[in-house]
Amino acid sequence: MYRTVLALSAIGLLLAAAEIKKRKRKIRRNRTKWFHMLKELITPLIQRQNTNYRDCISVGERLMVTLRFLATGESFKSLSYQFRMGVSTIRQFVPETCTAIYEVLKEKYLKCPDTVEEWQQVADGFQAQWNFPNCLGALDGKHINIRPPPGTGSTYYNYKHTFSIVLMALVDSNYKFLYVDVGCNGRISDGGVFGGCSLQDALENRTANIPAPAPLPASDQAVCYSIVADEAFPLKELLMKPYPNRRLAVEQRIFNYRLSRARRVVENAFGIQANRFRVFLTTINIQDTAKVEAIVLACCGLHNFLLTENCSAYMAGVVDQEGPDHGTVPGRWRQDPELWQATLPHTTNNPARAKQHRDELCQYFNGVGAVPFQWDKI
Repeated sequence: MYRTVLALSAIGLLLAAAEIKKRKRKIRRNRTKWFHMLKELITPLIQRQNTNYRDCISVGERLMVTLRFLATGESFKSLSYQFRMGVSTIRQFVPETCTAIYEVLKEKYLKCPDTVEEWQQVADGFQAQWNFPNCLGALDGKHINIRPPPGTGSTYYNYKHTFSIVLMALVDSNYKFLYVDVGCNGRISDGGVFGGCSLQDALENRTANIPAPAPLPASDQAVCYSIVADEAFPLKELLMKPYPNRRLAVEQRIFNYRLSRARRVVENAFGIQANRFRVFLTTINIQDTAKVEAIVLACCGLHNFLLTENCSAYMAGVVDQEGPDHGTVPGRWRQDPELWQATLPHTTNNPARAKQHRDELCQYFNGVGAVPFQWDKI
């Protein structure tokens, strides 16, 4: 009997090992497929011709070095030793390759919704997954550490006491970037960056083709569509943020929980991106901010590309999860100290109509729109 149990255990271990090997082979095949797909797409943009004096660096080598740089954040000098290329050569073609990656991916994988139907799909995703109706996305900013350009003084110096540019992103319920804006200096707050980007202008001028106000589920109360954000942003009719202060009524705390539950997807999107493209955990050693912008945009395009092509493998173990009681199980990205949030500056711009909109949602979340588990989370 004892030998039979041992034999069955050994068979089980062998089957598990075989399954793990099979899974690893599948991942390797997918990586090879994605690499060749990217190579074919960018070849027309960065292909160089051989000369009588020497052969050019192939597209495959350029892409390999660039992906290595994005995935590890290694210095150009370290990459030059690994790939036997000059430091100045790598410094030149990495931003060029990143620009090409962004150009070939932006139309299919990084396209902002521009029709009522596309925005409605985003809102349906937030309602289905995060129980937040009429939501067009989660908005936040991320500081990308850089070496400040010469002569800029404290222009790029941020509240975290580093030099940076800001990546402003709107994310859907599946952690995909819907809209990105890169390049604003880190001294400006998230609310200020949003105020100067094209998305804010499109929303304010009603040129984004967002849906008209619609009734909330199980209610006949028509409420306009909005974006969820944190305290660093101004409260607007199209931009919802939590109630301020600590002494809040139970109803207001419920609203803050429901909004934060939906807004968390943008934090996770940044966490997934920084965990997979660890160049975001370093100070990018390039003083030309245009080249840094190309690197950031390429990572955003690759994030959506990998999320679309193989979601489970790309996000495995990285993103936050919800347990059986809807409690948050922190993802692996939260273990990196570089990704911890510093204290955010507060804003006080709270127009009356925006406050009324927030109160309407608060009343809905505490009434017919309530979910059973929310009372245990405050």
